[in-house]
Amino acid sequence: MKLLAVADSDSYLKWAAGLLDTLPADWTTLLTVVRTPIAPSPAQIRAAVSGTRAAQAPPVLPARALRRTAGRMRPDIVLVACTGPVVDVLVADVFGDLAPRPVFVTGLPGISIPATEKAWLYRSGCDLFIVHSGREVAEFTRIGAELGVRGTVALARLPYLDPPAPAGAAEPRPRNKVVFAPQAKVPRRREERERILLALAGLAERRPDLEVVVKLRALAGERQTHNERHPYERLWRSLVAAGRVRDDGLLTFAAGPMHEHLAAAAGFVTVSSTAALEAIRHGVPLLVLSDFGVSAEMINVVFEGSGCLGTLDDLVAARFRTPDPGWCRANYFHDPSASDAVARMRALVAQARLGRLGPARSLLAGPAHAAARRRARMRLEVPPRVLRAGYRAKRRMRRYLSALR
Repeated sequence: MKLLAVADSDSYLKWAAGLLDTLPADWTTLLTVVRTPIAPSPAQIRAAVSGTRAAQAPPVLPARALRRTAGRMRPDIVLVACTGPVVDVLVADVFGDLAPRPVFVTGLPGISIPATEKAWLYRSGCDLFIVHSGREVAEFTRIGAELGVRGTVALARLPYLDPPAPAGAAEPRPRNKVVFAPQAKVPRRREERERILLALAGLAERRPDLEVVVKLRALAGERQTHNERHPYERLWRSLVAAGRVRDDGLLTFAAGPMHEHLAAAAGFVTVSSTAALEAIRHGVPLLVLSDFGVSAEMINVVFEGSGCLGTLDDLVAARFRTPDPGWCRANYFHDPSASDAVARMRALVAQARLGRLGPARSLLAGPAHAAARRRARMRLEVPPRVLRAGYRAKRRMRRYLSALR
């Protein structure tokens, strides 16, 4: 069995690298990154594959080179581990004429509750959609039936939630960190993010025995899956400049693999991040902040009933939680024997070899979505520097025309 995996951002690359580690040992796999404006930096790539069996950093390839790679490899399966518009274009255009026709597999790299139509629409040309809890399987299966997609939904464990490997004879590391994992999309308002930073500073002042770390997904100049309007490091500098906090090392801002930070963590906090599941896997007490609401918009509704919801006041007081075991079993920590993703991939490959799959068909094919697909294709074909220069020129022209009115 041969599998080609394609990722387009740091979070999808981390998921793809971990998923490949869970596949049968006799499968031949190749991990790649497609060049887009959100492609991870070399440092982000190293962090994403850290702890996996990836022998070396995967190459970053333009779409045409990726198509040539697939043509030479002739994969049985193409794992399209990318953001929605990129999945759609890769399946429909870049890999659409591969022969023999591979099985197209896709998925989401973290918490996917609530399930959305948009996620399925962009992936509707795929044969298999991998998610990571029974609840997600049920919700995406229902939405797929309503939309009329041909693909099916499969269950797998999030690859970084398997039990940690035994530490061997290594000395245990002291657990003296509190790790905050930002979510790029929420909370949206600057003032809300400042409240989080002030609470973290309050914890650091009350507990000088703890190192309070803001674990960044991207350093200045790096991209991530979602744009972050108010980066926490920049907000912290503004708070220091305004005299609202002391500039004496209260907080540490650091990148790198999450599992390395959690290995020394005494507590973990987030508003909404899949890293909360990693904290549970590492046995780290945690807080999922509810001060800004618990809702689909805040991407934290799945944590209702977990026992992990808390407030900024709890954070300042270092009142971290241990999750409810029943919630864990129902959400992401199911028995690995319940996972059926590998079995479904094998079955689909068998159908493909018999010529029973037919062409991949996306619900976004047709004139109504042609312009959006052209824009997505441009992000794959035009070098990011050229694309960004074009965007800047377009913004300048708009400002110039607006000034003439």
